[in-house]
Parts: sequence; C-alpha cells; structure tokens
Amino acid sequence: MSKIIDIISQMRNLDGKFPKREQRVADFVLLNLERAAHLKQHEIAQEANVSVATVNRFCQTVGCNGFRDFNIRLAQSATINQQYLGGPSSTNSEPEQIIMQVFGSLLDTLKLARSQLDTDALQKAVSVLAAAKRITFFGVGGGSANVAREGANRFFRLGVPTEAHADGYFQRMLSSTMSKGDVIFAISASGQPAELLDSINIARQYGAKSISLTKPNSPLSNATDISIEIDIPEDQDIYKPSASRLVFIAIIDVLAAGTARKHPAEVKEYMRRIRTSLVAYSDDTRHYPIGD
Repeated sequence: MSKIIDIISQMRNLDGKFPKREQRVADFVLLNLERAAHLKQHEIAQEANVSVATVNRFCQTVGCNGFRDFNIRLAQSATINQQYLGGPSSTNSEPEQIIMQVFGSLLDTLKLARSQLDTDALQKAVSVLAAAKRITFFGVGGGSANVAREGANRFFRLGVPTEAHADGYFQRMLSSTMSKGDVIFAISASGQPAELLDSINIARQYGAKSISLTKPNSPLSNATDISIEIDIPEDQDIYKPSASRLVFIAIIDVLAAGTARKHPAEVKEYMRRIRTSLVAYSDDTRHYPIGD
C-alpha cells in the first residue's frame, strides 16, 4: 500500500465502509480529531468501546503500520486541521476591508523585515554579486521559485549572465558546471529543501560562491558563504497571500540596486540598450518601466 499522506481524508473516504467494530473507532476519532491525537491506544479503545486489537486493525485498515504510525499522522493532520478545517479566520469580504488587511499586512511585514536586515551581510552579498561572471537563482516551490525568477529578471538588466531554475534535478546538474567567479543564489522561506542544500554543496566544490535568502539558523543559511536572514511569521489569515514573498522581492531589489551602483557606467549603457530595443518597435517614447 502506498504511503498515506492525508489521514483525515483517508478516514472520511472509508467512513461507513469499515467493519462494524472498526467503524466505532472511526466514529470516535473523526468526531474528536484533536483529542484523539493525544490519546493512547487503550484510551481510544475505551472511548470507542472496542478492544485494543480492534484499534490496531483499524490503523492498518486506513493504511498505517500500526498505532504508532497512525498516531503520528493523526497528530500532524490535527495540527493542520485547526487552521484549515475549522471556521474561516475572517468572513468580511468588503473590498475596502480586504485592501486594508492585505496592504496593512504587507507594510507591517516590510517594517519587520527592515528591522531584521543585517547591512554587513547585504554589503558582502552586493560585493560578490558585482564581481560575478554568472549568477544563478535557485528556488523550489511556488513562492521561492517565483522570487528566483524575479531575481534573474532584475539582474540580467545589469549585464550579468543570469538565470533562474526551480527543478531540483536540473539545479544539481547545473551546479556541477559552476566554477570560480560564478554565484549561486538560493532562496527559501524555510531553509530546508534538500535540492538547494545539495546544489550549494556541489557548486562550492568547484569554487562558486553561494548566497542565501532564508530563515535564520536554518540548514540553508548555515550552508552558504553569505546568508541574508529574515524570519517572517506566517499570517493566521489563510486567505491572504504570503507577505514574505514580496519582502523577498524587495530584498532582491535592494541587492540589484546596490550591485548596479558598483558599475554605474556599464549598467547605464545596458539600460540604454534595453530602452532602445523597446522604443525601436514603438512610436511611444514615454518613460514606461523597462520591460513593461
């Protein structure tokens, strides 16, 4: 049997299909998810008025390797259950209220991030990026991968060969082609992805420098030459987008601006070329953002 990821959905799918005594266990657990996650096997048996053996058979029926495995999975799911399966954190859907919540959260998060930024780490990162022959941004998952793409979008304009990749397998392969003068820039809100850690270790073997934008004291922050550390708590309103993503992009902008000022003449020339390439195909010469 394949590994069960969502034990609550598994129990719901089998609800009404369990053998009679195991159904008693299912009824009790589904009605008492948070409480059941903290009970011992014999306590669940007492509550469901069945034997301990029945509880063990129930655990195997839902796809677990006995009660301990079931207990761990239930505890994990129950923690998530409190946030996602309960009532909505906010029912106000008025546009003005939503605008205030989203923009207010973003402003508060930006202020928090600004207070956490280490200017020495930023300056070191700018120096490394300004001297780079090639910069590669890595991120995995939705948020970090998008920030990585934005990093590449910002830095190629400075005349530095830049790319971004989100596929872990490809990240490892690309890291093996790096050498002295190359920079790998890894982005992760958690600092945990194995793909990023593997890629950093591979690239550093061949002399590449590494920078991370991640959580303090995480495996990723400890693995890189320079770590820009930000600890942004997740908003309890599950309907709002994560403000940390926009904070990361703001930090990328800070680094890009600092790097550009290291080579002002060259960067101006690249910006001029980019602007010219756009105006050449339009009669409109107004100062729109470069690249729209």
